[in-house]
Amino acid sequence: MTELLEVGRITKAHGLRGEVVVVLSTDRTERLDRGSVLETDRGPLTVEAARRHQQSWLVSFEGVLDRTAAEDLHGLTLRAEPIDDEGEVWVHDLIGATVVDADGTELGTVTAVEDNPAADLLVLEGGALIPMTFVVGTAPGRLTVEIPEGLLDL
Repeated sequence: MTELLEVGRITKAHGLRGEVVVVLSTDRTERLDRGSVLETDRGPLTVEAARRHQQSWLVSFEGVLDRTAAEDLHGLTLRAEPIDDEGEVWVHDLIGATVVDADGTELGTVTAVEDNPAADLLVLEGGALIPMTFVVGTAPGRLTVEIPEGLLDL
């Protein structure tokens, strides 16, 4: 089975009819399409309806019919299978990748990807940060970057 990815979190109940507030940790809003199945530590939840609400989503899940049932979902992490989208680079594919410069010199291995307003940052072992905007090539398990001289000396 493919490792599931975190796609959001249920933060609280909303109203009296079983809706919950969901904060997505993905920009792929189709995760909340009607009929989507999201996995939780308590088992799967099937989306019945979802609509935007401020910076989050109001979601109804099948079988969650009142506020008490919705409150029981508070704090659950929502997970789903990765989406196979040709040409897209996903965080879960970046972790563990080897980073090399244009000359082929190995710069390190990606241990995390940090969210940053200007551009996401690749975190290399040892703590070096490289903005994603410097990535010029990708291959399975390998990223090629063109970085300004001295960037990694900081």
